[in-house]
Amino acid sequence: MKNNIETAHHTPKELLSELKTLMGEAETMMAGSLTEHSADALSNLRARFSAAQERFGDIYEGAKKKVVAGAKYTDTTIRENPYQAMAVALGVGVILGVVIGRRTK
Repeated sequence: MKNNIETAHHTPKELLSELKTLMGEAETMMAGSLTEHSADALSNLRARFSAAQERFGDIYEGAKKKVVAGAKYTDTTIRENPYQAMAVALGVGVILGVVIGRRTK
C-alpha cells in the first residue's frame, strides 16, 4: 500500500525527523484529554507511521541490493585476479601494521 501523496524518495535523516515528529504528536495526544477528534488524529498518525515504515522498508531493500551487488562484484574480481587481490591485502595489512605499531610505542 503505497502512499500516493508522498512518492518522492526521502533521505534517512528526513525519515528520522518525520518519525520524531510523529512520536511527539503521539505523546502529546496521549498526554492530552480525549476529544471527539482523537479517533481522527489517531488514524492520521497510524497512516503516517505506516507510510514512514514503508519508506524505511524501501530504503532498507535498496541498501541491501547495493550491498549484495557490491559483494558479488568483489567476489568476482577476487576470483578473476587472486594473486593481485592477495598482493593488495598484504600491502594493506603491512601499512596497517606499521601505523598501529607506531601508535603503540
